[in-house]
Amino acid sequence: QVQLVESGGGLVQAGGSLRLSCVVSGPSFRSYNMAWFRQAPGKEREFVSARRWSDGNTFYASTVKGRFAVSRDNGVNTVYLQMNSLKPEDTAVYYCAACAGSPIASVLRDASTYDYWGQGTQVTVSS
Repeated sequence: QVQLVESGGGLVQAGGSLRLSCVVSGPSFRSYNMAWFRQAPGKEREFVSARRWSDGNTFYASTVKGRFAVSRDNGVNTVYLQMNSLKPEDTAVYYCAACAGSPIASVLRDASTYDYWGQGTQVTVSS
């Protein structure tokens, strides 16, 4: 049984930073691809970032590229999302997700690829 627990969300002013954490419990963390998605009120869940386990390659939505960075620490079974230069449009519930395999980039951007999800953490950016 794989469980994901996010933390680190909160209220921040525009231009500020937050770091989200996702602790993964269960076997084979090292071989999971990890991703972050977000969902704003009234909108569909959208891809934010992913890190492929097999080669360490990272992928970002165009809206966050250059501002957000995904990383992982296999020693503590945790994936992070460092968010800088936050904007009001980044306000959403952020979800951590995991899947096995070695998907190509387009597949990693698809929420239906992921087998495991966290409960989400709220990020609110004030203007």
